[in-house]
Amino acid sequence: MERSPLHQQVDTLPDLAREMVDSLVEAAAAALPPLACRDLERVYITGCGDSHHATVASELAFEQLAGVACYPMTAMSFGRYKASTLPAAGRGGNLLLAVSVSGQASRTVEAMRLGRLAGATGVAITGNRGSPLASEAETVLETMVPPLPDEMRGMIVPGSRSYMASLLALYLCAVHIGQQRGHLSKKQGNGLRRELAGMADLMEETIAGSERGALEAAAAWADADQFVFCGSGPNYGTAMFSAAKLLEASGDGVTAQDMEEWAHLQYFARQRTTPTFLISGGGRDESRAAEVAAAAAAIGRRVAAIAPAGSALSKSADVGAALPVAPGAPEAFSPMLTCLPGILFAAYRAQVINEPYFRDFGGGRSVEGGGGISRIRSSAQLDQLPDGS
Repeated sequence: MERSPLHQQVDTLPDLAREMVDSLVEAAAAALPPLACRDLERVYITGCGDSHHATVASELAFEQLAGVACYPMTAMSFGRYKASTLPAAGRGGNLLLAVSVSGQASRTVEAMRLGRLAGATGVAITGNRGSPLASEAETVLETMVPPLPDEMRGMIVPGSRSYMASLLALYLCAVHIGQQRGHLSKKQGNGLRRELAGMADLMEETIAGSERGALEAAAAWADADQFVFCGSGPNYGTAMFSAAKLLEASGDGVTAQDMEEWAHLQYFARQRTTPTFLISGGGRDESRAAEVAAAAAAIGRRVAAIAPAGSALSKSADVGAALPVAPGAPEAFSPMLTCLPGILFAAYRAQVINEPYFRDFGGGRSVEGGGGISRIRSSAQLDQLPDGS
């Protein structure tokens, strides 16, 4: 098939990672000075859409590498429900990282404002220093995404470059905080930064290795009208992001679910042949993922595995479509790889059914009309903490 605009964007992701790592190392250090890290008791990470998916995908990194309790939450949940009941802490005890590449998402701006009113230290992770989010924060960690090649500019496609930038920024924050708190030695911190820089090579290997599986699955499952993506731990974030890309690219009905919860819920769904993608980083979830694959196949589901090549899940006889990722990445960083096959599948699915991205912004979905995409950037914001009683 011809390389679609979404495929072309995926192809740029390894070089994007190579280009951004060094600048994000410096940005994390500038946004999080030593005193802001040493007294930390807990980290809240918030955002909307892809930004929220990145926060879920980074939780394990903060808890393993920074050695601090981490709570990823949607911006609505944090701002209007959690901020007013934050645990008491000394200055710097609660850190709020709010992620929005544009810096203009109303709920994320509101979450930053309300979090700071509740005493949290607020850091904006955004590509726009002049944005409303940046103006509400104490410090800004800039994630300006390098421009696309000239021939790709102006293409309106489901986003993946900003997601990768947000993932990298959050992982490097976790490493920086861990080193400043003494949870990591300088040698360990530098080793993890080198490992993140080296993820670009594994990304290239993953794109090449999962390309055929994504195309074949999209062609074989052209008759499907609903899809499910499942993941655990950091790759629950990947499941949400992958589902979002398919929804944006093809408009299909798609569900993102925690892998264990699938076994308690979607297992009983009436439609037998729903394509079900099981996503694993090859870590703590591996044994359960293989069991879920067997359960899904037994009731007639069409099972796809997004997992390291050679893992128990990828080798399972119950898997009908293998979309392997390169082995060797720590589970905490695995979402940088596991997100790639899902984007490739979404790109091929849109081509196979000849569907325009974002439903061509029709039916009241235009940015300015029909409520302005539900007024994501112009929604009314709270200026005071809601009553937490």
